[in-house]
Amino acid sequence: MSRETIFEASIEYFLSPIGEFLRDDSVTEIMVNGYDEIYVERRGRLYETDATFPSEDALLSAVHNVAQYVGREIDRDRPVLDARLPDGSRVHVVIPPSARRGTYLTIRKFKRDILGLGDFVRLDSISDEAKEFLEICVKLRKNIIVSGGTGTGKTTMLNAVSTAIPEEERIVVIEDSSELRLAQRHSLYLEAQQADAYGHGQLTIRDLFKASLRMRPDRIIVGEVRSGEALDMVQSMISGHSGSLTTVHANSARDALVRLETLSLMSEVDLPVYVARAQVASAIHLIIQLTRFIEDGSRKVTRITEAYGLDGDNNYQFRDLFVSRLSGRTDDGMLIANLQATGEKPTFCSEPYEHGMEGSITLSANLWEA
Repeated sequence: MSRETIFEASIEYFLSPIGEFLRDDSVTEIMVNGYDEIYVERRGRLYETDATFPSEDALLSAVHNVAQYVGREIDRDRPVLDARLPDGSRVHVVIPPSARRGTYLTIRKFKRDILGLGDFVRLDSISDEAKEFLEICVKLRKNIIVSGGTGTGKTTMLNAVSTAIPEEERIVVIEDSSELRLAQRHSLYLEAQQADAYGHGQLTIRDLFKASLRMRPDRIIVGEVRSGEALDMVQSMISGHSGSLTTVHANSARDALVRLETLSLMSEVDLPVYVARAQVASAIHLIIQLTRFIEDGSRKVTRITEAYGLDGDNNYQFRDLFVSRLSGRTDDGMLIANLQATGEKPTFCSEPYEHGMEGSITLSANLWEA
């Protein structure tokens, strides 16, 4: 029996109190607020359940089992754990003393099917025109940020955008806890590691990013930038590794670039603010903005925006290429939104013709010109 099979069986046993939710495809997130209080998310809405763990010790045993599976440790000195389940679902844990009411366990369910941009069209999150536009931008090696708040589906959208990367390219994926699953066969996955009890063995996103540059990548995908690795990513984008994809927590295109700028300043490099801003402005081409609507819990692309440098006052310049507009509700109360082109053309509108890609243009012809 393989190590993976043993852990699958043991984790299934320890997490049996929430097993029905792990198997339920309609559940997207499971939130354990202590052994006797469990919530789930369905279609963007939270519901309290009757499920409970037998005791706090039983819940803590489940957490330690997950930590053992990913080779990490969680204890009073390191009370926070980021991990994953054997199926790829993302796990986040906080234990006492940092968690006041007991052990907090949050599981973001892993989607077994790889969603492509076509699936987002089917789900009414983007339009056919926007799908074609994004596919062309990926093939043009534009650097793209997927931006949004917590729970807006940034990782799922990032995975979907990545399906437009040509099959023959070599892709390196860097994540804090492995979650992405690309459709392309030539994909290499790197995962950050925490230090052991003696402070050894730590590998940060930044360490992995530097290592990835020596692996001859055609594309680098960073699951999420959270710290000083933003500077390494931005600099690689403007020095030969174009076509990169990442996500960032932000509520608008401007906020996304400001956050990248701020994170770049958190690196060990003593960088003037205006230099960080200039590098971010040069590196990022497109921001895909996601929003989670309070009214019905739906997640939609609300804007696709081009970033095109700095103005005379050193402020970021943006151009909305697609904007979503609400147009009513379905019979079951779900919001209807249409992501429509604004009529603006990107500054790189001639590039598909310069690269002989005119055959790829059908629905988005109004955004391009020879």
